[in-house]
Amino acid sequence: MLDVLGLEPDDESVYRALLGRPNSTAVLLADLGVLPQAHVDKALARLVGWGLATRSADARFTAAPPAMALGALISQRRDGLRMAEHALVTFAEEHRAAMTGSSINDLIEVVTGVDAIRHRFLQVQQAARTQVRSFITAPFVALPPDENTAEPVALGRGVHFRAVLDRAVLGEPGIIDDAIDSLGRGVHLRVADELPMKLVLADADLGLVPLAVTAAGEPGAVLLHRCGLLDALDALFETVWRTAHPLELSGTGGETDLTVEVGPQGPTDLDRRILALLLAGLTDLTVSTQLGLSPRTLHRRLRRLMDIAGVRSRMQLGAYAVRHDWTDTD
Repeated sequence: MLDVLGLEPDDESVYRALLGRPNSTAVLLADLGVLPQAHVDKALARLVGWGLATRSADARFTAAPPAMALGALISQRRDGLRMAEHALVTFAEEHRAAMTGSSINDLIEVVTGVDAIRHRFLQVQQAARTQVRSFITAPFVALPPDENTAEPVALGRGVHFRAVLDRAVLGEPGIIDDAIDSLGRGVHLRVADELPMKLVLADADLGLVPLAVTAAGEPGAVLLHRCGLLDALDALFETVWRTAHPLELSGTGGETDLTVEVGPQGPTDLDRRILALLLAGLTDLTVSTQLGLSPRTLHRRLRRLMDIAGVRSRMQLGAYAVRHDWTDTD
């Protein structure tokens, strides 16, 4: 656990033992089976050097209070990370300056093969400092959304995620549950009728664009560094984002799990999910499949909502739902 502070496993074991046994000797700790004598001696020397333990004149050791000793190490590590962040900014600027006037080969990297594309896809997100933007289309060749381990890590360090889904993607098995998970983590999702390509952008510095399968049968992609083409993709994403429909979903499970009424004459949580998906442009069959409903149940719930709203058509129901926040799942 304390390896993130630079301590070795032996150091942590001896420190934990000392916390409950002040004024212990190295021999006593070894006799207790903490570690062999030689390992205990080395660990104690390191702990004293770190300020995590004190040594008396008669060779007895006591653990320093964790709040004081470990707190100091954590502060030092934070200071070191801040310095590294400043260095990163400096190095990035130096790199951009060096790339000015570089050849095309320096600005564009061709990536071939599923494993290589997956690796670059994760790296692009790991390199982001402020935001990651992406176009998501089917099929998922290199990495399905539920296997994107870089997303939650980047979100944890404050990176902002926005993604536009091709409408056809919402018909993929399990994609609604994946979307709900992402929305719950703070990802902003929108839906477009059709997207021109797959795309992932990290800040304004990196872009990964998957390409068609090569003649050898392997998928390919290009990794773009800061250049005019990357600026164009940046502008393309923002244009599509502005016109895409926000996707708002909540909860998990099927009809039996989402039946809490908002009001005596209002929609249930499941009704809200149905309306959100229909407004996003999904067909009745796709919505019923994704939510585990029969088409008859779906139509019955829509008929009930139309009766509550006092409207006669699906279009009128959609307009009423938007005006009265029936698609708000918060």
